[in-house]
Amino acid sequence: MTVHFVGAGPGAPDLITVRGRDLIARLPVILYAGSLVPRAVLDWAPAGAEIVDTASLTLDEIVDRMASAHAKNLSVARVHSGDPSLYGAIAEQMRRLDRLQIPYDVTPGVPSFAAAAAALKRELTLPGVSQTVILTRTAMKSSPMPPREALTALGASGATLVLHLSVRNLAAVVPALVPHYGADCPTAVVYRASWPDEQVIRGTLDDIRAKVRAAKITRTALIIVGRVLKDETFAASHLYDADHRHLFRPNAGGRS
Repeated sequence: MTVHFVGAGPGAPDLITVRGRDLIARLPVILYAGSLVPRAVLDWAPAGAEIVDTASLTLDEIVDRMASAHAKNLSVARVHSGDPSLYGAIAEQMRRLDRLQIPYDVTPGVPSFAAAAAALKRELTLPGVSQTVILTRTAMKSSPMPPREALTALGASGATLVLHLSVRNLAAVVPALVPHYGADCPTAVVYRASWPDEQVIRGTLDDIRAKVRAAKITRTALIIVGRVLKDETFAASHLYDADHRHLFRPNAGGRS
């Protein structure tokens, strides 16, 4: 018996990995985060599978379900949205399973920031513009941020920023970032990336808050800030440069 933590991807049912789909298709117990995982992902579940929406359950209740399955020697698919390594709250579940000596593993999923970048049709790392992506959030009703990870500190890098769980906190996000990025810095908010009702709002740090407010978006959205969202003057990568030699093109720049 094993508890399999499965990343379901950002929303579109066909963006789950083949491994994740196959686990759901063969396991007798499925616990899924119904507030963020589309029910269609569970269409692969086998007939007769026990399927539990954990959106209303506490940590104790979720672990109790896993322990009960363990006692019956029934493996579990614990299905989380996106990739479970990012804001998935799996560490606390795994800690409990360690104490109970219940085996588990993790199957990664397509993260929501990747789906958002796809919706924007943008690469988040451009030569000479930004080679770093910072995935972070801000604190509202959730646990506080470590002091060294304040937006004012992270923004000083000038890296591409992806903010989770923060669309209702734009009143604090914008003034924290403007000194580092400038009020004209391209900014996008992607609501429910890859879902049928996906919505993309483009703007700048100066006007993004008003645009989001007008669209009445208050949850399930990512904020992306950075010059990569609009820069068209970036240099081409060395990878495909005719003069760049590497293992698979040793004679670049010369005659073969």
